[in-house]
Amino acid sequence: MDVKIEQSWKEALKDEFEKPYFESLVRFLHEERAKGRKIFPPGGQIFKAFELTPVDEVKVVILGQDPYPGYGQAMGLSFSVPDGMQAPPSLRNIFREIHEDLGIEMSGRANLESWARQGVLLLNSVLTVRAGEPTSHGRIGWQEFTDAVIRYISDHCDGVVFMLWGAFARSKKALIDTTRHHILEAAHPSPLAKGAFFGCRHFSQANAILTSEGKDSIDWRL
Repeated sequence: MDVKIEQSWKEALKDEFEKPYFESLVRFLHEERAKGRKIFPPGGQIFKAFELTPVDEVKVVILGQDPYPGYGQAMGLSFSVPDGMQAPPSLRNIFREIHEDLGIEMSGRANLESWARQGVLLLNSVLTVRAGEPTSHGRIGWQEFTDAVIRYISDHCDGVVFMLWGAFARSKKALIDTTRHHILEAAHPSPLAKGAFFGCRHFSQANAILTSEGKDSIDWRL
């Protein structure tokens, strides 16, 4: 697998790419494709989060679970879909919360690349999925890799805001040094959470924290 990744991340994660679990993971993906199974996102987009947000520019981490399993949706950024695609339900709820929190009228555009380019690492814990089968790649080694990413940020960056939504994301809290970073926790934005996500005000809180850290706030408009 051709790992397309920004240079600072390539250096930060070089040891992970050489570990047996990662070699096994790559071998598994090749075997999936050899069997004719469709994998999302496309190969060149698996590491898109790392392409758009260099490690020294990370200000916010929004942690998802795994990519959307529907055709044309997954693009390598948690919660985001490409231009021209309708926002999935969880993303629509995120937009609703931004509107209620900040008074921003969201455009309806569901591509979150502009957030990533401002320092929001849109990281799924699992970076691939088999078409139509949610969590199908949940046990092939991706979590070991992305846990290493979270630990690296925790150990080498300062004042990062981690948004942990839902029980799965909150389970990663133990990887984060809370004396150096900020954790915002809430229910998942999925409709299955029955609206418990609303009112978390994470977007205004994140900007207040970044400002207090002497960093530029995030323009959440799309």
